[in-house]
Amino acid sequence: MIRLLIFGQSGQVARALSQVTRAHVMTLDRAAADLSNPDSCAAHIRDTDADAVINAAAWTDVDGAEAAEAAATVVNAVAPGVMARAAALRDLPFIHLSSDYVFDGSGDALWRPNHSTGPINAYGRSKLAGEQTVMAAGGLSVVLRTSWVFDGVGRNFVTTMLRLGATRDQLSIVADQIGGPTPASHIAEACVKIAEGLVAGRGAPGIYHLSGTPDTSWADFARAIFACSGQSVDVHDIATADYPTAAVRPLNSRLDCRDLQREFGITRPDWATALREICERVSHE
Repeated sequence: MIRLLIFGQSGQVARALSQVTRAHVMTLDRAAADLSNPDSCAAHIRDTDADAVINAAAWTDVDGAEAAEAAATVVNAVAPGVMARAAALRDLPFIHLSSDYVFDGSGDALWRPNHSTGPINAYGRSKLAGEQTVMAAGGLSVVLRTSWVFDGVGRNFVTTMLRLGATRDQLSIVADQIGGPTPASHIAEACVKIAEGLVAGRGAPGIYHLSGTPDTSWADFARAIFACSGQSVDVHDIATADYPTAAVRPLNSRLDCRDLQREFGITRPDWATALREICERVSHE
């Protein structure tokens, strides 16, 4: 059984990783490993007896990063780079989670891992800088870009819609942003499978994409959530321009995930299946 050192404990993917049964998981919460103190995080990697390291911790407040880009960059870029170097010195696989926000969201084609990046907000810039520091560290480093992560517990689009649907009969939802909703559980399984592959000498370091299928809009995703939960909510389509936020959001978050399937045998998850499981679980609570 592979031994994994996980940075992060309260986030969606970190929680899912802690529930993986085929790996021995050691999780570090913020009190034990604060990414705003990169050297302390590297010390954990130097001292670990784990077979691989997964960084599931990050600054995730997209709008908040606009006013605190320097702090977000320390957490999302400086710390991962220091951690990746520590892992490389020990020949430990290092899997780092990134985001579709490294792209500018133009067009309607699938983004491939080697496409030119161009983040349009501070969070995206911090995540792109993190990719660059991790890959510069060399070693067995993998950057896994994901999009629209959800589960049935944390703060995310699915839980927000379920909460609002309990008291509202109509909602206005953005319809011109397109992407692939991705179950946190599937990301966790993918991270473990990548780690297992790298430890066994299978698969190549590099940048990969993982998102759920099929691609959809936030508005249509909301409709699927309400249909699944049995809530009667009328969803009105609006444009991104009609829902201003501190950070500009990319319109096109479609990700090409074929490289991940070819190298590690990991396929895109059907988000509707995960959504049904969440709705069934919530209905019994």
